[in-house]
Amino acid sequence: MAFTEAFIDAGPLVAYYNKGDNWHKTAENFFETFKGKLITSEPVATEVMWLLSADWRVQNEFLMDLQKELFLVASLTVPDFRYIAELNEKYKDLPGDFADLSIVALSQRFEVFNVVSLDSDFDIYRSYGKKAFRQLFPKHVLRAK
Repeated sequence: MAFTEAFIDAGPLVAYYNKGDNWHKTAENFFETFKGKLITSEPVATEVMWLLSADWRVQNEFLMDLQKELFLVASLTVPDFRYIAELNEKYKDLPGDFADLSIVALSQRFEVFNVVSLDSDFDIYRSYGKKAFRQLFPKHVLRAK
């Protein structure tokens, strides 16, 4: 089954750009085979930059790929912040993760429920309509965490 759009979280992006990451090869394989459009959020991009901060050159590779629009960076709107606050309360038993919750909010607005993530939290998160996320990253990665 081919997927045309999916949200991407920081984990697979960091794994792809950081050649020393345990999941680098898996991320490389994923990006070579996925033919759809990958969407992320500004909070995710910020998290990726922070996690890649050991090497400005690697950060710039990521920034240049954003500039080339290899990944669409979706901006949050004022109503998204209210929804994120509601999600933060709903999922108070999970560690609050602004980047993850931004993806949940944007997925609702874009009506895209495919996600590329290393986080098992996306097995728990649901949209307003109780719609579950479809994880596109290999499941063995999720279970090995």
